[in-house]
Amino acid sequence: MKYDDFNKDEFKILSPTGILGYGFPVESFMAGMAEKPDLLAVDAGSVDPGPYYLGAGKPFTDRAGVKRDLGYMLREAMASDIPVVIGSAGGSGARPHVDWCRQIIEEIAKEDKLSFKMGIIYADIEKSVVLKAIADGATEPLDGLPELDTKTIDEATCIVAQMGVKPIIKALKQDCQVVLAGRAYDPSVFAALPIMLGFDPGLAVHMGKILECAAIAAEPGSGSDCVLGTLKKESFVLKALNPKRKFSATSTAAHTLYEKSDPYALPGPGGMLDLGGVCFKELSDGMVEVSGSKFVKSERNMIKLEGARLAGWRTISIAGTRDPIMIKNIDSILEDVKAQVANILSNEKIDSKINFHLYGKNAVMSEREPGGDDFTPRELGILIEVLASNQEQANTVCSIARSSMLHYGYEGRIATAGNLAFPFSPSDLSAGAVYEFSIYHLMEIDKNESVFKMETVEI
Repeated sequence: MKYDDFNKDEFKILSPTGILGYGFPVESFMAGMAEKPDLLAVDAGSVDPGPYYLGAGKPFTDRAGVKRDLGYMLREAMASDIPVVIGSAGGSGARPHVDWCRQIIEEIAKEDKLSFKMGIIYADIEKSVVLKAIADGATEPLDGLPELDTKTIDEATCIVAQMGVKPIIKALKQDCQVVLAGRAYDPSVFAALPIMLGFDPGLAVHMGKILECAAIAAEPGSGSDCVLGTLKKESFVLKALNPKRKFSATSTAAHTLYEKSDPYALPGPGGMLDLGGVCFKELSDGMVEVSGSKFVKSERNMIKLEGARLAGWRTISIAGTRDPIMIKNIDSILEDVKAQVANILSNEKIDSKINFHLYGKNAVMSEREPGGDDFTPRELGILIEVLASNQEQANTVCSIARSSMLHYGYEGRIATAGNLAFPFSPSDLSAGAVYEFSIYHLMEIDKNESVFKMETVEI
């Protein structure tokens, strides 16, 4: 696509949904297209669903849902001759996720007879690159993690880096009408094209920060509805595309703080978003205008690495109890059950860990739950979780733990038929491989170096 003749004073971006595959009302989407947007952009991933998807190379969104959303986006974008930019493809944005999303795009294009040039940007970082950075002292841990070492890199199944706007701009400059990007800083897919066209980076990134979650920042919020962002020279305007929703100064400001530890400084690739002088102004018809956002370039060129490693195999069993005597003494009962399982399996040489999650008693907040042990629930949901070195061992330990708890003879027990009620048969469910985040670090790269590999294809 050619942008040499773009001379408008405003740039419109349609964000259809919070994450590709979450869906959106067709009426909202078509209302957005009626506004004649200059760009369709969507964030397709997150680390929020946990490390499994990155570690296993599996998408956390449903294929049919992603195809449905992409179908509307691609058909309308081609009809309007505007670009589509997708970031963190497939959920975690590693090569398997990007290729999975690429197949869906090619499938839609074939079925609907669409033709376009597509840029595919991979966010995978070779282990040798990270190992060299470790040797050069060019890595830094985040969130209290230890320093990176060779063992951690070797154990990682996938390592990706969050790309900023530069790789996306590179694809757009090569006339790609569709840009499919791996792991990306969420606002980048929205901010790249307007920044390329000369709009203010601070405003573009800040607007992208809100648009990446679509209508979550509106009232009432929804991650499955559409929003239009209009970027101007000195401000941007947010508009909900569903008459049931509207933006307010409070909802917009609140979402600006979403997932951030500092209300004024929001770091990202290439620099920091400075919101010390930001202003939120309510307009008519539930729209909000935002001004004063600034982007401060960083002196060092840092990218954030994300990686996961295999932590074991999991089996679970779900049960419930309503016996007030058992509930009153549940903590000591669980300790005794663990000891009994250890005794039974003492000669089996099984490396395992048993976790009991008590829903109705601190399962969500754990020791942070206000009130401590003063509250006695009427019933408890008990999730027995076992982690072991392989699935067979996890199954064995879970079976012993479940049966031991089912027939455990605690003091004051009246019934002897069984202590637990099971909602499912079979009661034990093999949950498969378990992954944990092991890399959440910054890595410094040369400002002229490109670690994100790109290819272009004619669809």
